[in-house]
Amino acid sequence: MHHGLTPAGENAVSELAGKYAISTDAVRAMLDAVNSGRGTMAQFNVPELGGSGQWMRGGMTMVGNMFDHGLKARVDGLCRDLSELLANNQVYPPAQTNSRPAGSWWPNELGSPSSSGGQNGSQYAYFPSARRLAILANGRLSVFDTLDHSIGGVQQAQGGGPGSLEFTSQFGTFTAASLPLVDPGNQNTPAPQQPAPQQTFSQPAPQASGSSAGSMSLDEVTSAIEALASLHNKGILTDAEFETKKAQLLGRI
Repeated sequence: MHHGLTPAGENAVSELAGKYAISTDAVRAMLDAVNSGRGTMAQFNVPELGGSGQWMRGGMTMVGNMFDHGLKARVDGLCRDLSELLANNQVYPPAQTNSRPAGSWWPNELGSPSSSGGQNGSQYAYFPSARRLAILANGRLSVFDTLDHSIGGVQQAQGGGPGSLEFTSQFGTFTAASLPLVDPGNQNTPAPQQPAPQQTFSQPAPQASGSSAGSMSLDEVTSAIEALASLHNKGILTDAEFETKKAQLLGRI
């Protein structure tokens, strides 16, 4: 399901569909994927582009056929164009703050979630643009900073409270309790909290606002290399591809 677009966004989608010889639906799907990754990454499943794949700005591009270098270049070019489009244009209509969907329980300033739902007494709402995840459990509202996660799935886990839901992102499976808790009344100020439980993945550090687009922090590079190693262990990446991508990432520290 696609988000609505502004007229400028619709025009750009049509132009890119012609440029890359794919349907506007395929471009729209990729646009939503790049937007969910805040312009720096995308996880997608588009049949016209080889099925499932992943893109990271300045890093690796993965498609269904790892040896189809032409398709890799095509996906990389499209995602770069979409990232630039999102950075320089009002592609999605501004969120309507004076109207809320029926049954809304999250803070009004978060806007409209890209996905929401609930299981066994716990409700969640995900706001990728604001980098926030709202959880309502046992009548208690908690809002978390999602850092660099691009959440793509949710499932019920054992236990209660915010930790009873498990989420899936490009970094693996994690619970909301592993994320920084923020004050619902001030979405920019972290609230005091107990030390987070031991995490089951390597959590990336937020990118410093003054860093350049071509460089990455040590934590970001480490997380990316761990993701590559997982793909290598599964046989998705060859030895040569793994070493090449690892060297490229190490060169960006």
